[in-house]
Amino acid sequence: MIKLRIDNVEFKLREYQDFNWLNNYGKVFSVIDETGSGCISFGVEKGNKKYFFKIAGAKTVEAEISENESIILLKEAVKKYEDIKHPNLINLIDSFEVNEFFVAVFEWAKGECLFDHWNFNKYKEYSNLETPAEKLKRLAIDKRVNVVLKLFSFFETFIESGYVAVDFYDSSIMYDFENDFVTFCDIDLFRKTPTINDIGEDYFGTKRLKAPEENKLGATIDELTSEFTLGAIIFDMFSNVKNTDERYEKGIFIPNSIEDFELEQNVYDVLRKATSYDRNNRYKSIKEFHNAFVKELKSN
Repeated sequence: MIKLRIDNVEFKLREYQDFNWLNNYGKVFSVIDETGSGCISFGVEKGNKKYFFKIAGAKTVEAEISENESIILLKEAVKKYEDIKHPNLINLIDSFEVNEFFVAVFEWAKGECLFDHWNFNKYKEYSNLETPAEKLKRLAIDKRVNVVLKLFSFFETFIESGYVAVDFYDSSIMYDFENDFVTFCDIDLFRKTPTINDIGEDYFGTKRLKAPEENKLGATIDELTSEFTLGAIIFDMFSNVKNTDERYEKGIFIPNSIEDFELEQNVYDVLRKATSYDRNNRYKSIKEFHNAFVKELKSN
């Protein structure tokens, strides 16, 4: 591993690669270099504009795939950002090749990632620091419900565009606490339907929020799988989560008890239905799930 620097930003790679070409687009002010995707991302500022450069082909330290595979995935991801249009989805501006890299450029989205794993050591070192997830839990319920409604809208949009969620979790959600605005990002692994789990237990996604079919080779991955994902995310927004270790151990989402849930029993029951291990017991569509959630929420 080596450490490199561009402008005042330091980053890590397995070996040297030249990123000085970024200065053609502005001044680098931030970096995310600890990802399994093989991508490295930089915040670049020019004048009063900020951009997010996601770069595949980098020799990143924690890459779980080759540089070539990373490039293929990012090229495929660009098509998804072009197909799925939603006001809360990060906006793709451009994509191009430079040297050995493929680059996707997005508008800079203000906010904090709700699962910023690259900062976990910092939180351990400074116990007084509050994580974005903890800050979100302190928000008034109506503000968190607004995030949920945006999530429903986004999920309905990509379902209508013929996609299903893959590897979408709290790391794909950014919240601007100053302006109460939510941004969704990192839809790179979303898939066109029809599709199946062609990997088995190592199918993409965090074990904390996986549906049963996301562990089963050959299982159908469809709208009902995305419904489960959405239900699991919503559950955690209103729960005092105590079973994280058990989820990682079993590789599946496990809901907390009603005693650790902030909303009423009827809303809890809606989320239990959406996250049923038996696909046949879930709502028939995300729209139906959405309607049930709103109806029971209003009844309280």
